[in-house]
Amino acid sequence: MCFFLYFGTLRNMKNIQLVGLILVIIGSFLPLVHVPVVGNWNYWDLNHYLAIMCWILSACAILGIVNNNIKIGRIFGILLLLLFCFTLFAIKFQSKEYFSFLPFKSWVETFAGIVKLRWGWIVEFLGAFLMILVKSNAKNLN
Repeated sequence: MCFFLYFGTLRNMKNIQLVGLILVIIGSFLPLVHVPVVGNWNYWDLNHYLAIMCWILSACAILGIVNNNIKIGRIFGILLLLLFCFTLFAIKFQSKEYFSFLPFKSWVETFAGIVKLRWGWIVEFLGAFLMILVKSNAKNLN
């Protein structure tokens, strides 16, 4: 059975948002960044405040999904997407700041480049996009 045939009915639109939300929550526990010697870090290891913000936004999105309000789920999906973009920017900035003690700028760039993003970001962004791209139907609008 085709994925879109199952999730494409009017009644099951919230299932797509729910799958996206589950992907976001699971993705926060997957490896997001690899730091040499230290290992893989998930959202909690990156920054406690950003992880808590991700989980609070996810909890608010659950309220919208459970109440069949696609707009609320979409708004919190957009907020999660913005949080993920901010986190990626913060990772890049912090890795450069972490090696700022080195005397040459080229060394700073080289050592900041050894901090690599991992596959958990694919799950995070896929979940947020699923929450956003759900089709609004007149029957589901509140």
